[in-house]
Amino acid sequence: MTYEDVMKNEDVRAYIKKADETLKEIGYTEHSFAHVGVVASRAAMILSTLGFSEHVIELAKIAAGLHDIGNLINRTEHAQSGALMALNILSHMNLPAADIGEVIAAIGNHDEGTGAPVSDIAAALVLADKSDVRRSRVRNSDIMSFDQHDRVNYSVTKTDLSINRAHTKIDLFVEVDEEFCTPVDYFEIFMGRMIMCRKAALKLGLQFGLVMNGTRMM
Repeated sequence: MTYEDVMKNEDVRAYIKKADETLKEIGYTEHSFAHVGVVASRAAMILSTLGFSEHVIELAKIAAGLHDIGNLINRTEHAQSGALMALNILSHMNLPAADIGEVIAAIGNHDEGTGAPVSDIAAALVLADKSDVRRSRVRNSDIMSFDQHDRVNYSVTKTDLSINRAHTKIDLFVEVDEEFCTPVDYFEIFMGRMIMCRKAALKLGLQFGLVMNGTRMM
């Protein structure tokens, strides 16, 4: 089974769409197919660069595709509820139990409030998910009414993850429009995410770095 197979499943597409609509109602940024695509691509890049098998990469992409469906139930503990939803979906799609275990462990541990990088797949998912901060995810079109979270997300015009040639370090490069956000604002919102990224990088044998507007912050 492939990531493409999962993403073509009508139930999966309905759950992703409805979960994103639910988050929209409570003022959260975009968590739909665009976000899923970025996370799957970055998780695959990380594991491919580090030499993991195509099978492991595919499982990471599947985890990325399903990682936020728990928001359909509630934002609180969405990682855990999403893991249970993924268990049901993938069981019905006849994915082997060992592979399902890898996927749902990653999904259930991707949230910085309750999770931990419990596997290589989970670590790749964390780094891919937490690095997807960008202006286009902000739904509020009224800049004057932005809360701090909207302002920080809107300020980010570009992000990129890069692993060095020696495979010892992974850097998150962030370009920020400082008209809307200062580095202090960014860290105030995303410190928990950056700490989790550091732990995820260590799980993969890497050091984590953050470079903002060309200046190294971590």
